[in-house]
Amino acid sequence: MPHMWWVVGATVVVALVAAYLVWTAGRVERLQSRAESAARALDAHLLRRAAAAAVLAERRYGVELYAAARIALDAPPEEREAAENDLTRQLRTVRLDPADPVCEAVIAASRRLALARQVHTDLVRDARAARSRPLVRLCRMGRRHPWPRYFDVDDPTLVVAAEAPAS
Repeated sequence: MPHMWWVVGATVVVALVAAYLVWTAGRVERLQSRAESAARALDAHLLRRAAAAAVLAERRYGVELYAAARIALDAPPEEREAAENDLTRQLRTVRLDPADPVCEAVIAASRRLALARQVHTDLVRDARAARSRPLVRLCRMGRRHPWPRYFDVDDPTLVVAAEAPAS
């Protein structure tokens, strides 16, 4: 009978370890999926902002803004960050009037992009932290997915004419 308690105890310990491993694997998988979804959402918001900037450039502003918007729309993945940062710099040189619907589209797209950027950064940080844990690496729990990657883009928030500080 005393040997029975060892068997029960060992079984409980094995069950707890197995439950923890299953929970950890599920967490890593969920964080990875959320980071991938956030990357797709960020990409969609980048495209919307670039399209709105191209429309704005066609209607009111010069060739430089239009060129930056087109480059951002057409950039290959390895050049995307630089193209988006250039578009942000170009948009910051333009005086945007929130009463104008074309300007408002760019302002709104930039605000949504800023939020999507923050969500993406937070989820990538969390997914990378989860995948960096020794037990996760030892069990190779994240091997089915590529390593989550940050998208290094400047803060896309724009200062609009009504918000500009008075001198």
